[in-house]
Amino acid sequence: MAVVWNKHLVLGLVLGFCLVFSLGELERFVESPKADGSLAFLVVGDWGRRGNYNQTEVARQMGIIGEKLDINFVVSTGDNFYEDGLTGVDDPAFKESFVNIYTHSGLQKQWYNVLGNHDYRGNVEAQLSPILKKVDSRWLCLRSFVVNAEIVELFFVDTTPFVDEYFREPKAYDWSGVLPRKPYLSNLLKDVDLALKESRAKWKIVIGHHPIKSAGEHGSTAELIAQLLPIIQANNVDLYINGHDHCLERIETSDSPIQFLTSGGGSKSWRGDVSWPNPKELKFYYDGQGFMTVQVTEAEIDVVFYDIEGRVLHQWSTAKPLFSII
Repeated sequence: MAVVWNKHLVLGLVLGFCLVFSLGELERFVESPKADGSLAFLVVGDWGRRGNYNQTEVARQMGIIGEKLDINFVVSTGDNFYEDGLTGVDDPAFKESFVNIYTHSGLQKQWYNVLGNHDYRGNVEAQLSPILKKVDSRWLCLRSFVVNAEIVELFFVDTTPFVDEYFREPKAYDWSGVLPRKPYLSNLLKDVDLALKESRAKWKIVIGHHPIKSAGEHGSTAELIAQLLPIIQANNVDLYINGHDHCLERIETSDSPIQFLTSGGGSKSWRGDVSWPNPKELKFYYDGQGFMTVQVTEAEIDVVFYDIEGRVLHQWSTAKPLFSII
């Protein structure tokens, strides 16, 4: 008996195959470098407090520096809305903590946001909703994704579901889209590993809310050290950038080539909370509010930390040869 193929059936099968084939891959976004091939972006974390705790002052300096550097975009390391995320897409906190605060002309660029643990205490889907982009076109928040900017790729990782203690009080967090947890984390780690392996960028930067290594109040995250760190080390990642600890810091350890950078000073900071076993590894620590900038060329990365008055607190750079010998 002859089989008659309906064009709609064929299209459905093809689309279905493509959907299955693409399942699990991280969504990708493209940023074009400047005409000279360079790239610049700001990093701020732990900020959403309706302008309180010097959030407005930090935002003003971010705008001034952002305009001066002609940044390509802004990175948020999470805890975007305190204390309990957003209640929905119509929550006034979105305007009160984001739209009405980051008004400087130097900040009218794309914002790439990850979720923090406080964001998971609210309606997670609200922050992920494209409806918010209609309210403010700068907003983009996903659980995990990749930004490809040719010379550098940024890999954003949803770190909150890794932390065991949050699951001891499950009613306090919105785990829709995460449960069952084990396969979620397993698939995420596979996706990150694959994306890093496939990357041909000169520089690789991984961004998450929780620190892998930190001297702040929360300190290092054991679950990330055990599960994520081996993957990013095996794939030659240059920087790991996080928030969560309300401070600015840079850690360089003898057992890893990765620079561990914290930018969690977007609003409320923790004074005096610092502890690290090897002082030589703690290259910089500031227990006040501020933010950081990252400038990238094919040959070099430059990182600068600023306080709420726009003063440079710390600078660090590293270089790679323009051409590698095979």
